[in-house]
Amino acid sequence: MKDTVSTEVLAKFPDYIRGVVVARGVNNQGENQKLLQLLQKVEQDATKDESLLDIKNHPRIASWRQAYAAFGVNPNKFYCSIESLGRRARRGDQLPYINTLVALFNYFSLKHMVPSGGDDLDSVEGRLCLTLAKGNEPFTPFNSEVIEYPAPGEVIYVDDNKVMCRCWNWRQGDQTKLTPTTSNVAINVDCLPPLSKDEAETITKELADLVGEFCGGRVAYFLLDATRSEVEV
Repeated sequence: MKDTVSTEVLAKFPDYIRGVVVARGVNNQGENQKLLQLLQKVEQDATKDESLLDIKNHPRIASWRQAYAAFGVNPNKFYCSIESLGRRARRGDQLPYINTLVALFNYFSLKHMVPSGGDDLDSVEGRLCLTLAKGNEPFTPFNSEVIEYPAPGEVIYVDDNKVMCRCWNWRQGDQTKLTPTTSNVAINVDCLPPLSKDEAETITKELADLVGEFCGGRVAYFLLDATRSEVEV
């Protein structure tokens, strides 16, 4: 299975880096108390983080607002995943422990203020690709059966038959959502400046180590960018 960032996306966003953690044979069942405590700690820290008071101008969120505007999406209406997560945490909302993998990338996202999300590889058909929408790609929102379509030019994450995430990292699709029975997963870490490539690799490796610690399995990680836009996963 190939994982690709399209040349069209990289031409529009040449500094973009995607960290990819691939884990096979993981155990995603039950609730891990250590991870729950880590998640609650970053949630508590967020309520005291002064940089989140003006969340639009947080450097790791402002770059995503600019990117969304660049592909024609209003960032005041469509929040990237880390802005949505940051707003919830700043209000003191407790994130539900949906399953261990979801708790892991929520914890990781809040810790580093980067968008991160995962897909069940057993529900993927063909290749994985971050690309620009033509407008005819079907998307079924999370926990829904309604089919909708992205706007042409929107950054979307797709396999050969469907959209898995709209607006880069705004809304996840239903078909590849992670469940307690998920055993094979790809987790993405989306990095724009001010994150450097070295920082992107450091945090992606950290996430890979966390997956191994809390879910076991065979774990590997990769970086995709303008110098290496495709990898076999």
